[in-house]
Amino acid sequence: MILLDTHIWVWWVSRSHSLSSNLERKIQQYQTNGFAVSIISCWEVAKLVELGKLSLTLPVLDWLNQAIVYPGVRLLQLDVAVVVEATQLPGDFHRDPADQILVATARIYNFPILTADRKILDYPHVQKA
Repeated sequence: MILLDTHIWVWWVSRSHSLSSNLERKIQQYQTNGFAVSIISCWEVAKLVELGKLSLTLPVLDWLNQAIVYPGVRLLQLDVAVVVEATQLPGDFHRDPADQILVATARIYNFPILTADRKILDYPHVQKA
Protein backbone atom coordinates (compact mmCIF):
# COMPACT_ATOMS: atom_id res chain seq x y z
CA MET A 1 0.00 0.00 0.00
CA ILE A 2 1.13 3.55 -0.70
CA LEU A 3 0.00 6.84 0.77
CA LEU A 4 -1.26 9.34 -1.80
CA ASP A 5 -0.41 12.96 -1.21
CA THR A 6 -3.50 15.15 -1.44
CA HIS A 7 -2.77 16.58 -4.87
CA ILE A 8 -2.05 13.12 -6.33
CA TRP A 9 -5.35 11.81 -4.95
CA VAL A 10 -7.27 14.78 -6.38
CA TRP A 11 -5.55 14.51 -9.77
CA TRP A 12 -6.15 10.75 -9.93
CA VAL A 13 -9.82 10.82 -8.91
CA SER A 14 -10.50 13.85 -11.13
CA ARG A 15 -8.59 12.32 -14.07
CA SER A 16 -6.59 15.52 -14.27
CA HIS A 17 -4.01 16.21 -16.94
CA SER A 18 -1.74 17.34 -14.10
CA LEU A 19 -1.11 13.66 -13.32
CA SER A 20 2.04 12.87 -15.29
CA SER A 21 2.46 9.59 -17.13
CA ASN A 22 5.18 8.66 -14.61
CA LEU A 23 2.77 9.20 -11.70
CA GLU A 24 0.04 7.28 -13.54
CA ARG A 25 2.45 4.36 -14.01
CA LYS A 26 3.23 4.37 -10.29
CA ILE A 27 -0.47 4.35 -9.45
CA GLN A 28 -1.01 1.39 -11.79
CA GLN A 29 2.01 -0.35 -10.27
CA TYR A 30 0.57 -0.11 -6.75
CA GLN A 31 -3.10 -0.62 -7.67
CA THR A 32 -3.26 -4.24 -6.49
CA ASN A 33 -1.96 -3.25 -3.02
CA GLY A 34 -4.29 -0.28 -2.62
CA PHE A 35 -3.95 3.37 -1.76
CA ALA A 36 -4.01 5.01 1.63
CA VAL A 37 -5.47 8.49 1.93
CA SER A 38 -5.15 10.44 5.16
CA ILE A 39 -8.19 12.17 6.61
CA ILE A 40 -6.02 15.31 6.57
CA SER A 41 -6.28 15.17 2.77
CA CYS A 42 -10.05 15.51 3.08
CA TRP A 43 -9.51 18.63 5.19
CA GLU A 44 -6.98 19.95 2.67
CA VAL A 45 -9.38 19.47 -0.24
CA ALA A 46 -12.18 21.23 1.65
CA LYS A 47 -9.82 24.06 2.62
CA LEU A 48 -8.59 24.52 -0.97
CA VAL A 49 -12.18 24.71 -2.19
CA GLU A 50 -13.03 27.20 0.58
CA LEU A 51 -10.08 29.40 -0.45
CA GLY A 52 -10.98 29.20 -4.15
CA LYS A 53 -7.75 27.36 -5.01
CA LEU A 54 -9.51 24.19 -6.16
CA SER A 55 -12.65 23.71 -8.21
CA LEU A 56 -14.45 20.40 -8.20
CA THR A 57 -17.21 19.05 -10.42
CA LEU A 58 -19.40 18.40 -7.37
CA PRO A 59 -20.00 20.11 -4.03
CA VAL A 60 -16.99 19.35 -1.83
CA LEU A 61 -18.82 16.99 0.54
CA ASP A 62 -20.22 14.96 -2.36
CA TRP A 63 -16.82 14.86 -4.08
CA LEU A 64 -15.10 13.70 -0.88
CA ASN A 65 -17.74 11.04 -0.20
CA GLN A 66 -17.16 9.63 -3.69
CA ALA A 67 -13.37 9.99 -3.57
CA ILE A 68 -12.95 8.11 -0.28
CA VAL A 69 -14.65 5.06 -1.77
CA TYR A 70 -12.76 5.24 -5.06
CA PRO A 71 -11.51 1.74 -6.01
CA GLY A 72 -8.58 0.71 -3.84
CA VAL A 73 -8.73 3.70 -1.47
CA ARG A 74 -8.43 3.15 2.27
CA LEU A 75 -9.12 6.22 4.42
CA LEU A 76 -6.72 6.55 7.37
CA GLN A 77 -7.93 8.41 10.42
CA LEU A 78 -5.64 10.47 12.61
CA ASP A 79 -4.39 8.76 15.72
CA VAL A 80 -2.16 9.69 18.63
CA ALA A 81 0.96 8.10 17.12
CA VAL A 82 0.61 10.10 13.89
CA VAL A 83 -0.04 13.45 15.56
CA VAL A 84 2.92 13.00 17.90
CA GLU A 85 5.19 11.85 15.06
CA ALA A 86 4.19 14.97 13.09
CA THR A 87 5.67 17.09 15.89
CA GLN A 88 8.87 15.03 16.13
CA LEU A 89 9.93 14.48 12.52
CA PRO A 90 13.67 13.90 12.29
CA GLY A 91 15.91 16.30 10.44
CA ASP A 92 14.73 19.51 8.88
CA PHE A 93 11.21 19.55 7.45
CA HIS A 94 9.07 22.53 6.55
CA ARG A 95 6.31 23.89 8.77
CA ASP A 96 3.18 23.01 6.72
CA PRO A 97 1.03 21.07 9.23
CA ALA A 98 -0.80 19.05 6.56
CA ASP A 99 2.49 17.91 5.00
CA GLN A 100 3.82 17.09 8.46
CA ILE A 101 0.76 14.89 9.11
CA LEU A 102 1.12 13.20 5.71
CA VAL A 103 4.82 12.46 6.23
CA ALA A 104 4.16 11.26 9.79
CA THR A 105 1.38 8.99 8.50
CA ALA A 106 3.70 7.47 5.89
CA ARG A 107 6.35 6.92 8.55
CA ILE A 108 4.01 5.40 11.18
CA TYR A 109 2.35 3.04 8.69
CA ASN A 110 5.65 2.38 6.89
CA PHE A 111 4.05 3.28 3.55
CA PRO A 112 5.88 5.00 0.73
CA ILE A 113 4.26 8.31 -0.22
CA LEU A 114 3.42 9.23 -3.80
CA THR A 115 3.84 12.95 -4.30
CA ALA A 116 5.02 15.60 -6.72
CA ASP A 117 5.80 17.97 -3.82
CA ARG A 118 9.50 18.85 -3.98
CA LYS A 119 9.68 19.51 -0.23
CA ILE A 120 8.50 15.98 0.52
CA LEU A 121 10.57 14.45 -2.28
CA ASP A 122 13.68 16.13 -0.87
CA TYR A 123 12.97 14.97 2.69
CA PRO A 124 15.23 11.95 3.33
CA HIS A 125 13.31 10.51 6.28
CA VAL A 126 10.27 9.17 4.39
CA GLN A 127 9.95 6.47 1.72
CA LYS A 128 8.85 7.63 -1.71
CA ALA A 129 6.81 5.56 -4.14
